[in-house]
Amino acid sequence: MDMGQPKAQVTMRFHGALNDFLSPAHRHQTFSHALRGRPSVKDLIESLGPPHPEMDVVRVDGEAVGFTHRVQPGACVEVYPTSMVEEPGVRVGPPLQDTPRFVLDVGLGRLVGFLRMLGFDALWRNDFADDTLARLSHDEDRILLSRDIGVLKRGEVLRGYFPRSTDPAEQLVEVVRRYGLTSRMHPFSRCVACNAALTSAEPSEVAGRIPERVAERHSRFQQCPDCQRVYWAGTHHQRMQALVVRLRELEGAP
Repeated sequence: MDMGQPKAQVTMRFHGALNDFLSPAHRHQTFSHALRGRPSVKDLIESLGPPHPEMDVVRVDGEAVGFTHRVQPGACVEVYPTSMVEEPGVRVGPPLQDTPRFVLDVGLGRLVGFLRMLGFDALWRNDFADDTLARLSHDEDRILLSRDIGVLKRGEVLRGYFPRSTDPAEQLVEVVRRYGLTSRMHPFSRCVACNAALTSAEPSEVAGRIPERVAERHSRFQQCPDCQRVYWAGTHHQRMQALVVRLRELEGAP
């Protein structure tokens, strides 16, 4: 009986946080995978789950390769997330930005407020379509934060991250750690409502736009030049300051 030709196989191994995207049977171990045709490294890896912006180094038979490398039968493919390889040779992901900027999908509205509170340029609208998110990420060199893996797999997306937690405060911790943001934070310098940079304001400039009791107790204000919101160091400011302190304590923590 003719059983046909044996299927072409490759050996796969994913490291670190990339295992979050794999099926349970493939996590934290080397496994064989059927090879169909001669796919690019990017297409092969993404067919198993991980989106390409989460990858930093791909090695085929021990050699670092780019996303367009064509995988041959019998190859051994190892995939590493950011910061796991000290001497990578060839990185498939772009280097970290000096001043990270973000665009967030519709499901991350609370996270965007946290990022703006820390002073980061973060775009968000509750009607951003997937193609708009991908275009903004590419054209404006922004990090796309999304819990939609399909959006992160779009070819034009170069920078991106999938927050694992569904809790906005924990998502913030993830993003701060992933992009090393503690030294880049400028808290309370950006409007949490519309993303514009805040300017200082004299009490006379904001008179009539703040409650009387606030005018009596505070003399330092900031205002948004775009939406005209006024900010002062009230109880909400104090809670946010405590969050900033916590984030800075996380620097260097395992």
